[in-house]
Amino acid sequence: MIADITITEKSFGPKSLYKNLSFSVGDSEKIGVIGRNGVGKSTLFGILSGEDTDFTGDVIFRRGVSLVSSRQEHHGHEQKTVLEYILGDLPEYAHLSHIIETYPETMGDNVRKISEYTDALERFGGLGYYDNEGIITEDLKRLQIGEAKAHGLLGELSGGQKRLVEVVKIMHSNAHLALIDEPTNHMDYLAKTKFIDWMKNSNMAMLIITHDRDVLHEVDRIIEIKDGEAVVFNGNYDYYLKTNATSTTGAMHEFEVMQRRIANLKDKVIQFRRLKEKARDPDTIKQFKRREQQATSELSELQMIEKPTFWIDQNSVTDLGLKSAEQYDKFKAKNIKIHGAKVVEGHSRLLVEVQDLSLGYTTPLFEKISFQLREGERIELHGRNGAGKTTLIKKLLEYSDWDAAKHLPIANSHISTVLNQGVSKVICYAGTIEVDSKTVVGVYEQEVSHELFELSLQDAIERVYLNKNLPITDTKIRQLLADYLFTAGDGSIPVKSLSGGQKSRLQLIAMLANNPSLLVLDEPTNHLDLPSIEELENALHDYRGAILYVSHDSYFQKALGGVIVQIGKT
Repeated sequence: MIADITITEKSFGPKSLYKNLSFSVGDSEKIGVIGRNGVGKSTLFGILSGEDTDFTGDVIFRRGVSLVSSRQEHHGHEQKTVLEYILGDLPEYAHLSHIIETYPETMGDNVRKISEYTDALERFGGLGYYDNEGIITEDLKRLQIGEAKAHGLLGELSGGQKRLVEVVKIMHSNAHLALIDEPTNHMDYLAKTKFIDWMKNSNMAMLIITHDRDVLHEVDRIIEIKDGEAVVFNGNYDYYLKTNATSTTGAMHEFEVMQRRIANLKDKVIQFRRLKEKARDPDTIKQFKRREQQATSELSELQMIEKPTFWIDQNSVTDLGLKSAEQYDKFKAKNIKIHGAKVVEGHSRLLVEVQDLSLGYTTPLFEKISFQLREGERIELHGRNGAGKTTLIKKLLEYSDWDAAKHLPIANSHISTVLNQGVSKVICYAGTIEVDSKTVVGVYEQEVSHELFELSLQDAIERVYLNKNLPITDTKIRQLLADYLFTAGDGSIPVKSLSGGQKSRLQLIAMLANNPSLLVLDEPTNHLDLPSIEELENALHDYRGAILYVSHDSYFQKALGGVIVQIGKT
């Protein structure tokens, strides 16, 4: 066993995050860590990495175990080159490099230093560090971070590229245990395939926070953080769905029995109180008082038990019996309510027509792309990162009502980076692109604009609506917060402090604010938890407008369907 984790209590102010969370990690084990947004998955990683010590419990690693983790923030590392950053974070690299580089000048005849220097040379070679720079550069290239960027500053990379750098760092760490947070976000389909192959074949044990169902399908175990505890499923995603449906059905039955007991105890308390008041015999009064106190005490204990979180995937729900299905409908966890996804004019209006299109900058990125997109239809743009998918979307948006300057919540990301940050103008080398003048476009991207970062969530929602010349009231904002699973307190939190999943829900609010007839989706499942992904898929399934999307989630692709338009080589 590599690690045993028992966290008996972890709180943020009055909010209790964990209570008796416990699990272990075995050698070479690949464990997926899942849970609703905000349950504390990243906090768990902070505890395991030693960055967060404000908890009650024990985190015990086997002696000699080395640990590496993906970093979410890169403050203080911006001026390092990508290679310097990766190498510097590898276990023992900095220490061994220091000895190898400095000892020859100072060790002289010092036997201790000569021994340390010799050991360092041997250890450095044993870890494969002599060849690491070249190998790391090649691995970065496979993830489409070229040699120039590998030698460039880390601070100049996009958020998605930094995430890929973290993956490469972990791949070369030679650690016993890796903590990896959402590794496949921003990866294209080939890069994700390479990551999954590496994950399966590596001897390294891994805890992987992910809701990428392609990754979860290949893990050995799944740990779900739920209701302050770690629920362990000894199998992959398919096993999780099956077992979760069974265990949730049992938990719902127990909860309903408890609710009936609570109702019964409330009646008994009233009954014993009335009998006590009517009684005249002292012994009888004492008897009813004692029974009232017993019922009150048991009632108090049961009422302190919080309602468990109940979620069963929709396919498993269809297999439930009538009674269990009714129970689930009654007790299921609250999910996001997608607004604006059904209101659309017309039924089969042609919205977009592309004919023999060739686009690029100094040279064409792709040639002779043709397709039509009507209301109710879906098109998936399929291709590697850099093949021209974003360039095509940029050109399409130039012909629509969508103005990047007026849509702040989706700036500084794939589409809006190209639109807003001085990238060379897209050149149309051949062909045509036409967008119906009545088409209203909603765009979803992966990152929120820095323009909104300092605003509170409620002020950001107001800004989104005002930028689109839409009416907005405090009542409407409160309703949106509730529908998208934000609490009243979340409204005052700065956008920059929201979790990835919370930011994604803000993006959904922005995308659907003006009831668009065409949705442009760029990896919409990134950062969303499994229930929210399912809710999004259901909403998009019912959406009567057109959808143009980019996704490397095979489950999402299957759910959304549509015609595949290949951009560049496969």
